[in-house]
Amino acid sequence: MFKKILSLCLVLIMVATLCVSMASCSGEKDEFKFGVILLHDETSTYDKNFLEAVNRAATSLGLTEDQVIIKRDIPESNACYEAAADLVDAGCDVIFADSFGHETFMIKAAKEFKNVEFCHATGTMAHTEGLDNFHNAFASIYEGRFLAGVAAGLKLNEMIEAGTITAEQAKMGYVGAFTFAEVISGYTSFYLGAKSVCPSVTMDVQFTGSWYDETKEKNAAIALIDSGCVLISQHADSMGAPSACEDRGVPNVSYNGSTVGSCPKTFIVSSKIDWTPYFEYICKAVMEGKKIDTDWTGSIKTNSVVLSEVNTQAAAAGTQAKLDEVKAKLLSGEIKVFDTDSFTVNGEKLTSYKADVNTDANYEKDTEVIKDGYFHESEYRSAPYFDITIDGITLVNTNFG
Repeated sequence: MFKKILSLCLVLIMVATLCVSMASCSGEKDEFKFGVILLHDETSTYDKNFLEAVNRAATSLGLTEDQVIIKRDIPESNACYEAAADLVDAGCDVIFADSFGHETFMIKAAKEFKNVEFCHATGTMAHTEGLDNFHNAFASIYEGRFLAGVAAGLKLNEMIEAGTITAEQAKMGYVGAFTFAEVISGYTSFYLGAKSVCPSVTMDVQFTGSWYDETKEKNAAIALIDSGCVLISQHADSMGAPSACEDRGVPNVSYNGSTVGSCPKTFIVSSKIDWTPYFEYICKAVMEGKKIDTDWTGSIKTNSVVLSEVNTQAAAAGTQAKLDEVKAKLLSGEIKVFDTDSFTVNGEKLTSYKADVNTDANYEKDTEVIKDGYFHESEYRSAPYFDITIDGITLVNTNFG
């Protein structure tokens, strides 16, 4: 009899403990706050993409408007630290910043506010700083850009077959913000995607020296078109390049979302990182008391790398079917974006390359990244480190103000 009573008491204690735990979790969720720091606002395609993901994650997690606090137009300066400190004062449990230049100021905040989690997109220092509450995140967007490049290559083939251009005139233009590895990795993977279906393609890259400058981006696109580029893509955040393409009737592959509404005649497709899975992950981790990865890399498999719908009015026939085929091969590992058989440098195949993975003041190359016949991008840290100029790509300018 005593054993039965003891067993019943133990069961009641377990049930009571579970109820308290559930109530505690519910309370934590109700009190949880998510802070977001943006470089610009909704007018930037880059920041708009983050905002849309924040809203999707908040809806998925059942967060109220009061639980998500957004700081817009925060420059890459001590203003970022000040914004982070304000968000801490507002009760935020996890704070995310979206621009590369925010990183050192987020680290400063993380060192001061040790009970708050700080997460940063495109950064390089989390794995070497060794802070428990500072984290980097990115995604294998090079896979998405490769797919977008395939769509571009198919369009070039269509133009060649129609007699609009010759195979030798299959030159693309690319508007890039800076000469950072993130941009180099992006335009190289885009070019390799195009080359995989259009072997004669070449590409010129013009840099603006700014993530967001509509005038510079538009002028860069116009200059590329005037120099003979018959298709334009970009890694810059305004509508400058897409609008120039629509004005000139030049096919365009945009970034961070479809521009079909503004550019129905020229927009083909767009790749982007969908940050929703990451925002859901970090918020759940904090609410459940779990550790956030120091370096997190999303992919096609995690639904973090996505393409927009193909605009059939501008894209070549059969584009979607080909994209589906190539995507399946990326998922299976049959295709490696930076396969060293697919490109050369000064006419030579690369068999070895050291990249600057562990960021330091001297930018020293420290990690061998070519193994098994391909460049292992974003595997040793989340942020890209592919910084090689390959044959077929010409940098129009590397000096910018």
